[in-house]
Amino acid sequence: MSNKHNRLEELVARLRERGCRLTPQRMAVLKILTAGNCHPSVQEIYCQVRDEFPMMSLATVYSTLALLKEMGEVQELSWDGCRRYDAASSSPHPHLICLQCGEIVDLESDLLGNVADEIARRTGYQIVSHRFEFFAICPRCQEAACAASVGG
Repeated sequence: MSNKHNRLEELVARLRERGCRLTPQRMAVLKILTAGNCHPSVQEIYCQVRDEFPMMSLATVYSTLALLKEMGEVQELSWDGCRRYDAASSSPHPHLICLQCGEIVDLESDLLGNVADEIARRTGYQIVSHRFEFFAICPRCQEAACAASVGG
């Protein structure tokens, strides 16, 4: 059984625990969120689900994401007016975001060690949640920029 399938089952179980309805449309949203290492936008989710459920509204996607966010089961990544969603894990983990193409890569959380614990220890704050996002230019965009400058 793959991690993706396990994560989908986790989300379904958590929603059932809360007494939430698991409509076919909601299940389709969950499947998209747990498929691969994607970090889709609301519009991307909506377009994919609409192929299977043409009568579904955008509000269904928003309400499902809001519920999952409230439950702590999805992370909303936002920058420059762009919002993307990550349901790969319920625990916070760092992301690397390309400012040119928007690609998002999940980073291994062990790269940062126990930064949140150390900050809490040093400051006395009780950390409730955290986000680590690194904004950069991916190798593909760097290469394209280099090729454009050489060719132009």
